[in-house]
Amino acid sequence: MTTFLSFLFFMMLFVIIGVLSSFKSKNNSADYLLASRRGHPIMIALSAVATNNSGYMFIGVIGYTYLNGIAVIWIFIPLIIGDFCASLFAYKKIRIVSEKINAQSFPETIARWSGKEFKFLRILSSIILLIFLSIYASAQLRAGGKAIHAIFGWDEIVGVSIGTIIVLIYCFLGGIRASIWTNTVQSIIMILSMILLFFVALNFHGGIKNFIQSLHLIDDNYLSLIPRNDIKNPLICLVLFSFGWFFGGLGIIGQPHIMTSFMAMSKPDDIKKIRIYYYSWYCIFFIFTILTGLISRVIINNYAGYDPELSLPILAKMVLPEILIGFIVAGIFSATMSTADSQIICCSATISNDIFQRSKKSYLIAKTSIILVTFFSFIIALIDSQTVFSLVMLGWLALACSFSPIIIIYSFEKKPTQSLLLGAMITGLFSMLLWRFFNFGNELYEAGIGIPAGLIYYLMWKKLS
Repeated sequence: MTTFLSFLFFMMLFVIIGVLSSFKSKNNSADYLLASRRGHPIMIALSAVATNNSGYMFIGVIGYTYLNGIAVIWIFIPLIIGDFCASLFAYKKIRIVSEKINAQSFPETIARWSGKEFKFLRILSSIILLIFLSIYASAQLRAGGKAIHAIFGWDEIVGVSIGTIIVLIYCFLGGIRASIWTNTVQSIIMILSMILLFFVALNFHGGIKNFIQSLHLIDDNYLSLIPRNDIKNPLICLVLFSFGWFFGGLGIIGQPHIMTSFMAMSKPDDIKKIRIYYYSWYCIFFIFTILTGLISRVIINNYAGYDPELSLPILAKMVLPEILIGFIVAGIFSATMSTADSQIICCSATISNDIFQRSKKSYLIAKTSIILVTFFSFIIALIDSQTVFSLVMLGWLALACSFSPIIIIYSFEKKPTQSLLLGAMITGLFSMLLWRFFNFGNELYEAGIGIPAGLIYYLMWKKLS
């Protein structure tokens, strides 16, 4: 009962914050979808990084680390570097361009970036966004369901339903401002819960010395720095693995729900402050996520027939008192909701702004769309049988490989043509899907195929035309 009450307290806190944010609403689509571009640097940074680090971190990366060991650092390092490189040329420019053309959505921004209206680009990007961002959001709701099942023993549908209802309430009332406010609080809960769990688990296991000794006893490859796949040459394996995940990090510029946060920041020059807050949080959180994944393996140590994606909630249940278990579950829910809410609002912006085109009814359409998109993501979360990690990867990759080439081209090219941009988008997406279909992702992460393929297509046809 104490665990449930603790968890309930934090869920109510998120709803209250969302309701409070609605009192600052100006009841128009520009404020509902972009908070009138008045986002504070700290709040934008923490909201964006919490949105980026979803249930994928609490559920997916923990599970991956449980299975594969220390080699997970070759996801972490290239991912951060790629993300940082993207911040150097894209984030500020997206903010400047979106305000200059008065764009309220990601598809509108890329369709009107050059000053012309690329209608087909706007339509195709809207379709891709709605399909894959809904799948991505459903993975977040499913991650919450897994956590509830592991802690309380309830059916996963209960956790999915709780997350859906809470996100729907505060997104409907406050729009992106509610998302940014709640994400800021959620980011703090996320990082504190991960740090707390690791240190309590470390003490439970007998300290750092016992922890390291236990890691060495698992198997010979668990502490190997070389990722496990079918490539026999360690150097080639490491280079390809890192190359793929570098583009995975760079692919953040293709994530509409994250880029929308940067479109909402108060001033373009705030990006310097945002970068400091964002990457400080990101590095600390990822390090403790890896450490928690490692210590979950030595404490739980039940590999056969065990679902690694449940490692974190089960570890919490084993080592923490009830009141703190509720805090950990709140941390997991924070991770899932901070991403799902941004994705749902981004889909709403696309429906009200790009599918229906902007009108006097855009505000009403945006709020109605929140309900429809949330319900659609809820249904997908219930019927899809894939793992959270797999669902997140599909959504992330499709968006990254479709949109990242476009943003990169715009950042370094003044007058790209619509036909070349469409070709780059389609090439990037289908190259990734083919690579994934043939299951080559273990050798080279799909982003390392899709994003370069889109760019190569553009450069080749530009040279020939």
